[in-house]
Amino acid sequence: MHHESATANNVQLVQLLTPDGQRVEHPDAAWTGSTDDLLALHRDLVLTRRVDTEAFALQRHGELGLWPPCKGQEAAQVGTARALRPQDMAFASYRGHGVAWVRGVPPENLLGMYRGTTLGGWDPAEFNLALPAIIIGAQTLHATGYAMGLTLDGAVGTGDADRDAAVMVYLGDGATSQGDVLEAMSWAASFSLPVVFVVENNHYAISVPVTRQTAVPLVRRADGFGFPGIRVDGNDVLACHAVATAALERAREGHGPTLIEAVTYRMGAHTTSDDPTRYRDGTESDDWAARDPIDRVRAHLQQLGDHSAAFAALEDEAEQLGVDLRAACAAMPEPDLADQFDRVFVDPDPDLQRQRGDYVAWRSLETGGVA
Repeated sequence: MHHESATANNVQLVQLLTPDGQRVEHPDAAWTGSTDDLLALHRDLVLTRRVDTEAFALQRHGELGLWPPCKGQEAAQVGTARALRPQDMAFASYRGHGVAWVRGVPPENLLGMYRGTTLGGWDPAEFNLALPAIIIGAQTLHATGYAMGLTLDGAVGTGDADRDAAVMVYLGDGATSQGDVLEAMSWAASFSLPVVFVVENNHYAISVPVTRQTAVPLVRRADGFGFPGIRVDGNDVLACHAVATAALERAREGHGPTLIEAVTYRMGAHTTSDDPTRYRDGTESDDWAARDPIDRVRAHLQQLGDHSAAFAALEDEAEQLGVDLRAACAAMPEPDLADQFDRVFVDPDPDLQRQRGDYVAWRSLETGGVA
């Protein structure tokens, strides 16, 4: 049996699939899916990464203003999101591309906000996924409020599997230092709300390591608020799915919140404006690359049989996804900065209107009279 230990207080990770693709058992979690289920999870992981890497490339080619990569964190997102039922609601951060994929959001809808053509990207009610939160940790308050609404609506603890619902909210390790998160956890505990907090501990809040943010494993924050916490290998999609399934079921039954600390690693930069080589060395990154969430699922599938045809088909699908995403981005309109002045207040503001006029006049001069 293989367990990875925490950096402090000897809190162990739940792990069901080792980095070399071996299935192991854990007393606190179990995954009983089929080979087809494994192939489906593998597809989710691969296509989430392709969306992410393609968007990263688009930013580097000047098509997007910014992009926050999720490379390395796919298992934490896909595994937990696949545990959601259709009636559950999810709240993700700006890095939750895998959650959006699982909830069925068209990948091109992720690009508009970073291209400046939209303030969101989709109807939250259509996909039961809130728009990505840019303000660090604010989504935990939104999620907790939504969970209270479910409780007041009688959609929790009734025993009706088609009605009882829960909320899952995603946040990074850095967000746990925000007061909003602590308030949300306190409220969720006090009212026994059906919300599951998934902390994607990728080890860095931009350049600040998690060891500077907390003296104890983040999972122990749950102890202080009086609800369960579980620490899981965030690069193990099976373990993430198993613990999230149990936590969501507990929430739907009316037993209150759970905190899941998914220990993972941000393989790339915080965003495309960040240079991670300035605050971490290559040795650390190489060590985590050996724990790649996609590689371990693929290795396990290869142990189960010959899936070369499925792998080849998936490679073709990923390539086509990249082609389609590039085309969708190219078809988006160029953002008009002048429009942004009209999006600040509901009622026209004289100062902003003056600034807008100044900008349009300057742009007309710069473009030879074309406003």
